[in-house]
Amino acid sequence: MAMLMVVTEAVPDRLRGRLAVWLLEIRAGVYVGDVSRRIREMIWEQVDALAEDGNVVMSWATNTESGFEFVTYGENRREPIGIDGMRLVKFKPVQCSK
Repeated sequence: MAMLMVVTEAVPDRLRGRLAVWLLEIRAGVYVGDVSRRIREMIWEQVDALAEDGNVVMSWATNTESGFEFVTYGENRREPIGIDGMRLVKFKPVQCSK
């Protein structure tokens, strides 16, 4: 079992309801829980199937140098990148409308 956190933005209510079955919603769109790897993977399958145009990040505790791992779904200014074996986040430039 490992601590898991899921943060959602602009996802359908049915996905939020599914997440609330396994995790505690501590703020709007922020879910935490202590789940097994199998449950974590099943939750991500639900995200992939139901998130539509929203965006989601899932992070969990692991036995790595940083102590955690994460995956993302959907469009967001924050883009995960790998540098020298470390997972970091790069910010995309702000799109200006003219």
